Amino acid sequence: MAGIHFQFEDFKQLLRLNIGIADRLDENRAESFTVLYCDFSSIDDKKIQEVLKEILRTSDTIANHGKDYFFVLPYTDKYGANIVKKLLDDSYEKFLNSFLISYPSDGEDAQEIIDVLQNSVKLFCKKDLDYLDTLKS
Repeated sequence: MAGIHFQFEDFKQLLRLNIGIADRLDENRAESFTVLYCDFSSIDDKKIQEVLKEILRTSDTIANHGKDYFFVLPYTDKYGANIVKKLLDDSYEKFLNSFLISYPSDGEDAQEIIDVLQNSVKLFCKKDLDYLDTLKS
């Protein structure tokens, strides 16, 4: 896999790490990284892994909870993340239920990013990500 896969339980720490790097290196506080959520519930596991190997960069990170995947794309704004999303849609030959959120424009810390993502996916994708509540601390 081109992207580095982390345990779901480490997703909040992964966000904190990316925030720390962004704050250290990105003085103008542009969209430093984008989180792309994708629902792969209708995709075969083997096909998921094959496509991710082709599309993701080695700097991209992944955490998943079942077939819900969260991609942290450093130095990628929403425009760039939309390109990744379109590549995924094209590879699977279907429109994937998804949502994008960027730091710092959509959230100033890891918990705010998680909360905004959870609420937005519920509103726009009609999917509950209640398991994200387990990451609160």
